[in-house]
Amino acid sequence: MKYYIIAGEASGDLHGSNLIKQLKKEDSNASFRCWGGDKMQEQGVYLIKHIKDLAFMGFVEVLKNLATILKNLRFCKNDILNFNPDVLILIDYPGFNLKIASFAHKRSIKVVYYISPQVWAWKASRVKKIKATVDRMIVILPFEESFYKKYNYPVYYVGHPLLDAIELLKTTSNTRKEFNHINQLDNKPIIALLPGSRKQEIATMLPEMIKIQNNFPDYQFVVACAPAISSSFYYDVIGTQKIKLIYDQTYFLLQHAKAALVTSGTATLETALLKVPEVVCYKGNKISYRIARKLIQVKYISLVNLIMEKEIVKELIQDDFNSKNLCFELSKVLDPENQLKIKQKYDELEIRLGGPGASLRAAKHIIAFLNK
Repeated sequence: MKYYIIAGEASGDLHGSNLIKQLKKEDSNASFRCWGGDKMQEQGVYLIKHIKDLAFMGFVEVLKNLATILKNLRFCKNDILNFNPDVLILIDYPGFNLKIASFAHKRSIKVVYYISPQVWAWKASRVKKIKATVDRMIVILPFEESFYKKYNYPVYYVGHPLLDAIELLKTTSNTRKEFNHINQLDNKPIIALLPGSRKQEIATMLPEMIKIQNNFPDYQFVVACAPAISSSFYYDVIGTQKIKLIYDQTYFLLQHAKAALVTSGTATLETALLKVPEVVCYKGNKISYRIARKLIQVKYISLVNLIMEKEIVKELIQDDFNSKNLCFELSKVLDPENQLKIKQKYDELEIRLGGPGASLRAAKHIIAFLNK
């Protein structure tokens, strides 16, 4: 089978890589053409466009980069026609992918959407377009089945693929001593900083995160860097602050961290599944944020709280995201008694998500669908 896969963000790259791995096991004749990142490329697929050139976040930012987005859309459509795939697999990234879904559907190319757009949070009107253009929707969050059921659209829940990635970590873990040696760290407890995967996120989130370093002299702050962003960019943001940067070791960093400050996104769930007490942070362009506030229909922004349907982790959003609040909330999650309570809630979260194997279940479902 010929698979054309589009992921436009770091989380999509991770889940896409695990899906490709399982598709290869199930289909010995599989060939791929992909939009994604380093992790997908590590699976030996042909990468057409890298996520570092694709991720634009927020209304204002999309408008600023509209010419690039339109150029990418035109290129993608022509490339799909030239490759003539058996199936188009779309991974999240809805602004771009739903346009490609419509294009492919009109040309009788089978469309599978793996990891639903967050239509349950905002733009529920997109469900109509999904029903019209997507042949199979595979979802990874337990509440998404019931959401789509309200619209009389059957979807297929496979569990969350992050559990696969966490399971793999158990076979590759290193000791704190090894981690310190590799990254030239000292023995102080670690506060992990996950400021996002896009330049605009990092430039907004990281300066505020590192402001509070001097308030926690017994800890060391370590930044988990996005693979597509150069170290020089981080150093420009950090300035004269002495902060350690690490690449391609986010899970190991979290494994050894005492707590974490995490920009809203998939990383909030990764942090929770690795049982690290966290404070969730988000601050965006003021205009984009005001527009989003009017459109978003959910109570929380972190996946942890959304899945549990209550506040498990503290969310500091927009004006609440400041050094005073960060200090207070980080001190709370570092308290040993609170750490124990948080980790017990994380255990409940893991049970709700089900066990590992989501990537394999998704691959089997896609192949069964194509063989019908």
